[in-house]
Amino acid sequence: MTVQLELRGITKRFPGVLANDHIDLTVEKGEIHALMGENGAGKSTLMSILFGLYQPDEGEIRLAGVERHFASPRDAIAAGLGMVFQSFKLFPSLTVAENVVFGRETTRRGRFDRKGAEREVAAIAERYGLALDPAARVDDLPVGVLQRVEIIKALYRDASVLILDEPTAVLTPQEAERLFEILRALAADGRTIIFITHKLKEVMALSDRVTVLRDGRVADRMVTAQTDARAITRAMTGRDVVLQATAAAGEPGKTVLALHDVTVHAEDGRTAVGGGGVGGSGSGVSLEVRAGEIVGIAGVAGNGQTELVEAIAGLRPIESGTVRIGGRDVTRASVAERRRAGMAYIPEDRHAVGTAGTADTTDNLSLGHHRQPPLLRRGLLQRSAMTRRARELIERFQIKVPGPATRVGTLSGGNLQKVVVAREMSHDTPLLIAEQPTRGVDIGAIEFLHGEITAFRDWGGAVLLVSAELSEIMSLAGRILVMFEGAVVAEVPAAQANESTLGMLMAGASPDQARAAQPGELV
Repeated sequence: MTVQLELRGITKRFPGVLANDHIDLTVEKGEIHALMGENGAGKSTLMSILFGLYQPDEGEIRLAGVERHFASPRDAIAAGLGMVFQSFKLFPSLTVAENVVFGRETTRRGRFDRKGAEREVAAIAERYGLALDPAARVDDLPVGVLQRVEIIKALYRDASVLILDEPTAVLTPQEAERLFEILRALAADGRTIIFITHKLKEVMALSDRVTVLRDGRVADRMVTAQTDARAITRAMTGRDVVLQATAAAGEPGKTVLALHDVTVHAEDGRTAVGGGGVGGSGSGVSLEVRAGEIVGIAGVAGNGQTELVEAIAGLRPIESGTVRIGGRDVTRASVAERRRAGMAYIPEDRHAVGTAGTADTTDNLSLGHHRQPPLLRRGLLQRSAMTRRARELIERFQIKVPGPATRVGTLSGGNLQKVVVAREMSHDTPLLIAEQPTRGVDIGAIEFLHGEITAFRDWGGAVLLVSAELSEIMSLAGRILVMFEGAVVAEVPAAQANESTLGMLMAGASPDQARAAQPGELV
């Protein structure tokens, strides 16, 4: 095969960190190449250099044998590279076609040719089986279709190399499989695919070869058909990892979290949470989480999970209904009051909600608990106690950080997540709300965090777990609630759950339809 892309001796240093240490990477034309590694291994830095977001300190980039220098993403795009980020870069108020051609608009008589743009987008979509409506407004589309828009945007600019960062993080199993079909079609057409993921199942199902990074260096290069998931994890971590959590639970105790007919509005005034469903009277969402149990919430992003969790945590007002923590009505209580009632909260957005990016690691590990001894004494913060506690948590939760004085805005996404989890799980609170607790976290850290969550449950804590990873929910939760369009549409005992059934329910199938397709007991 023809070599499409070569990275030779790529080296990148940041203050106190050698992010990439003379990395060599070769990707062939028409290949699907997986890039794996623990958090902080250097994957994102390497791809950022390739896409022109960073400049290497040493090394060179070659495309089709020609050395290239990318001063910006614009240069990379012009050279035939496209990148699909975890957070989509789309304008919600524009149509699919307008988003795709933005910056390279089709014109006719000096004016934007909307119909021409729609025809071009439709032609690309049809060629690769990317079903969508070019005239549809992006704000109205489900997340799986938004990803297709991003891919078409890259193809419209004639990308020969397509980089995808955690491409299935917000997709249902059915949407992920459809994405795999699309990527295989692109590779068969001669496009080169590089994808970053922590999901071994995806790597084994999709990739031709795997490059594993560890501590900024290439730890191993593998042909996928000649290796297995355990060998990849050993290359990533240097040890054997338990790939599937098992979380057999005892008998749950008293109710810790109780919601009764809760409705919540989105920013635009529409009802984001409501509609009754399982356990409700028809006006809102009702659920209970008891001591010593993990209740999972499954659903495609945008179906009300985020608004529901924010309402429970006190970050969003509740329109109607009640929320109780430990029997105490906290429906109108502040976040601080809910914390005092016994709530710990791992938010989905670790950047905007979970941490203060300009503050150091010590401050971030103290937030929310800084008004309690030993961090506070006689009305004054005790810096030595805060630093001591930070060092303990950094070691316990294996956070890769130069020191407690390091600004968290400089950490990788996975290590930033560990900061949030460490802070929230280091206090004896009866309730843990965990929203995407392992998103963007490496395999070794996932194993550790799953152990911490199950230990919290075994101690007698109640856990409400919201995750886009169905395997995570099925292995940890005792009961699984499925949300669709703001309502809890089904409750499935974890022992009877499978990805196909849950995926159907998440996509809007009724329990009867899911039961007919996959016989089992659905509440």
